[in-house]
Amino acid sequence: MTTTITGAGGVSQVQDGSIGTADFAANAITAAKLPAGSVLQVVHNNFNTHTTSSSGTYADTGLQMSITPTSSSSKILVLVSQCGVRKEGGDAYMYLKLVRNSTDLVQISITSAYTGSTALNSGSESTCFLDSPNTTSSVGYKTQFFRGNVGNVHVQVNGVKSTITLMEIAG
Repeated sequence: MTTTITGAGGVSQVQDGSIGTADFAANAITAAKLPAGSVLQVVHNNFNTHTTSSSGTYADTGLQMSITPTSSSSKILVLVSQCGVRKEGGDAYMYLKLVRNSTDLVQISITSAYTGSTALNSGSESTCFLDSPNTTSSVGYKTQFFRGNVGNVHVQVNGVKSTITLMEIAG
């Protein structure tokens, strides 16, 4: 839709919050000018190396990504898809959590791949989490897992791809 403005006075500036042609000049639209809730940046990573845990201690799954927020008031929306989850041997099950730097954020699963028997089981786990890191320094996110009970638990079995996406949201 085209808007035509006529008359002797003209319009020197649009006051209704819309973006005009001049705003598209280099560096005219900055994160500071965008309203709360705007997506400021998106970073993404995938990882497909088969990783195994046979212990009851948390270990990295290999899935990780970092982002440097542009403002300390920004939120980070974390989207995780941990794929190729499998248990084998014994009556194992997997604990899976999301970590920011060294801080636990959310327990994604505590009984992943559980069958109640020694039967093999495969699947995937996913989560979305809105974080408030309150910093403009680089922030790292990763998943960690460990085996509950006896047997082994795996992620990225047979090279299946797990993904993590980080979205900075204006605060």
